[in-house]
Amino acid sequence: MSPHPDPNATGSETPGGAGEGTTSAIVAIPTYNERDNIDTTVEAALTGCPNIDILIVDDSSPDGTGDLADALAEAETRVHVLHRPQKQGLGAAYLAAFDWAAAKGYRTVVEMDADGSHDPADLPRLLAALDEGADLAIGSRYIPGGSVRNWPLHRLILSRGAGTYTRALLGLGVQDVTAGYRAYRLDALQKLQLDTVNSVGYCFQIDLTWRAVKAGLTIREVPIVFTERRAGASKMNGAITVEALRNVTRWGIAHRTRQLRRALGRGRIEA
Repeated sequence: MSPHPDPNATGSETPGGAGEGTTSAIVAIPTYNERDNIDTTVEAALTGCPNIDILIVDDSSPDGTGDLADALAEAETRVHVLHRPQKQGLGAAYLAAFDWAAAKGYRTVVEMDADGSHDPADLPRLLAALDEGADLAIGSRYIPGGSVRNWPLHRLILSRGAGTYTRALLGLGVQDVTAGYRAYRLDALQKLQLDTVNSVGYCFQIDLTWRAVKAGLTIREVPIVFTERRAGASKMNGAITVEALRNVTRWGIAHRTRQLRRALGRGRIEA
């Protein structure tokens, strides 16, 4: 995976992993100040899907989330913890989780929010999509059967608008490009040149979707119901929105420029 794993990250995980006969799938849950949510999320995931392990990736939460995660790992061998020295963003947390999962011999990694927005009952359907041939299964809010509950109108408009803008600029067929509930085959992730990823916030999800499309991965969207967080404050802020807008615009201009050059080289412009 990444050639430069975080040398300062530490783990309180129990020994073992998929390579030693436990399970082939790991659910990565990044945390920062999620003490009020993490135990409920972990319990629901373990109960609802017995064939998965869990990796909590904590960015030194000042509210004690990391200590609670350690306690959960002490009580349950299927729970592991990766401690990181400071808050470095969603993208860095998932890249660290991918490295950890690959090193431990897992074959599948699932991204899941800690705050209860993602229903663990949907885990089996995401994993089933991989069993049926997908390289990436996306829990989609915006295909038939999917929906969003309890979001304020401005959040819904921002999410739908970001998706429309991204699909138009990059020519993507994926309906929920910003979705954060998704499952990857580890061998497919290795095709995405993760060592060049520098997206920090939720733009990370767009980034990897775009890379997956360009790499020719098989992507399947699975409908889910997304529910606003149970407790705590959203991590969404202006800087995250600006990063996504800047990166998508840059990628889109480069993509359309390449299309134009190819078309001019063949003497016609593609639709």
